[in-house]
Amino acid sequence: MNDVDKLAAGNEVVAEAPGRGRHGALRFARELLETVVLTLIIFLVVRANISMYRVDGSSMFPTLHDEAYLIVNKTVYFHFDRNAAKNWLPGPDNPERDGTYLFHRPRRGDIVVLDPPVQTNKPYIKRVIGLAGDRIAVHDNKVYVNDIPIDEPYISSPAASRFPTNGTKGVVDGIYTVPEGEVFVMGDNRNNSSDSRVFGAVDLDHIVGQAFVVYLPLNEAGLIPHHRYAELEK
Repeated sequence: MNDVDKLAAGNEVVAEAPGRGRHGALRFARELLETVVLTLIIFLVVRANISMYRVDGSSMFPTLHDEAYLIVNKTVYFHFDRNAAKNWLPGPDNPERDGTYLFHRPRRGDIVVLDPPVQTNKPYIKRVIGLAGDRIAVHDNKVYVNDIPIDEPYISSPAASRFPTNGTKGVVDGIYTVPEGEVFVMGDNRNNSSDSRVFGAVDLDHIVGQAFVVYLPLNEAGLIPHHRYAELEK
């Protein structure tokens, strides 16, 4: 018995290969459509939660270099105004803002992308130094938060100028107090950064997200370090 005879003598059943015939073509088209739709949904979810930016300038040197490419997490600061939602219901409106965060608010030491309160079509990237109610001052080459000089191992060099200066809004006894619903930000390159010392505190609603990863250039790729100030937690 040759090889053909052996195959014919067995009990194997050879089915028609999938994809053949009209039903196979319809099945293939449906699976292809499902794959395309699933891919589109994943893409939209990813785009809604992260964005990619290129650093333009040296205001965050040495932490972030000019022309570094970043992934920014927009979900971590996602929030909504509970009072705005309640105001849709019948009854008196509450004009006060009650921001509720899915995860957490920006924290001191976070590196964030923000829409600055200045005339520009580009977002800025800075480090959060002060939260609402914090008292901020810069003198003697140090940054003071609530009268405590903070440890800043990430800066390129100490700030040479003083803050606040004459005419700075919100100053009492030479100290700037961060308004409710806002944060005070500074660049790590203290002597080459336009930040809250220039344009004031930034509304929380103008924080785009937290800088998460450097992905280019490859020799700088990795997680972006966010500092924590132990001296302020005592």
